[in-house]
Amino acid sequence: MSNFFCSDYTRQIGEEVIGSATDYQTYILVECPLPWVSNAFNSKWVPKNLQILVEEVNQSKLPIRFLLIANDLTNKVDYTTLLIYQKQEGLSREYNKYEFKLPHIEQVAGVVKKWLCRKMPGYELETSVTRDILVCTHGSHDKCCARYGNPFYFHAAANIVSLNLENVRIWKSSHFGGHRFAPTAIDLPEGRYYGLLDEDSFRSILTRTGDINCLNQVYRGWGILPSAIQVLERDLILDHGWDWFKYKVSGKILEQSLDNNTILGELTVEKSSGSLCTYQAKIVKDNTKTVEVKGSCSAERTSVFKKYTVEHLWLVAEKVVSCSR
Repeated sequence: MSNFFCSDYTRQIGEEVIGSATDYQTYILVECPLPWVSNAFNSKWVPKNLQILVEEVNQSKLPIRFLLIANDLTNKVDYTTLLIYQKQEGLSREYNKYEFKLPHIEQVAGVVKKWLCRKMPGYELETSVTRDILVCTHGSHDKCCARYGNPFYFHAAANIVSLNLENVRIWKSSHFGGHRFAPTAIDLPEGRYYGLLDEDSFRSILTRTGDINCLNQVYRGWGILPSAIQVLERDLILDHGWDWFKYKVSGKILEQSLDNNTILGELTVEKSSGSLCTYQAKIVKDNTKTVEVKGSCSAERTSVFKKYTVEHLWLVAEKVVSCSR
């Protein structure tokens, strides 16, 4: 079925995108010129020492995601940008960002090793950039990411310029999952995932304005939360509106059935006003939304993607904390 496009099929059946964000402790983003091969870190500009490090980290099953990134300046600059995003413990709004400008891509592996050993390497810098948005354009890995990711990247970059958002950078990225939702993006430092994006929904996400219900179609979830809790968080966003994005949140699964079809989830939120609210919810598998589809254009067989819905939601605690922080 060479003419099969997984993203087209997802649109056709109306698959829900929520709950498909991946929960990583750390993102390590390495600027590297295109083209990239299907297994991105085997690409010709990736040095051997970095390939070995990525392989070691992957084998150790650490919750670390390495990605290649590039933008329209990558081939013209005489340095390599390295970005490390690290999850915070407890209530948080975003990942902590560490940015390095390295004279050569061969230095990336050494700097990352030092950083992973809790030694602060040199070359770190503070920048005025407050958001890095990654768009998957990794067409050699999945053709939908070329078909939808590349044109979306072009329009998204133009949108950022026209809105004068000088503190936002946009990057082409190697594969981070969910090609059937192409064009798909990660908004860092928050770590929120989006899919099936178009210019209108992207503009709303950039500016936090417009109809919040657009998130029903494009919000894949927040990578700091377990996937079933992402459905609960989406529902709370729709209740609270764009203000929700200013709040600090933590979430966890309290109980789950053996088959994972019923989950008791908890989400605590610290609002800008200083109040601390804890919500609990019964989250259940939704048979009407669960789908069996090919997860990518090249998949040989279908997979079942379990979807959840919030059956009961209740506020278990609310208190005012000091807002002096």
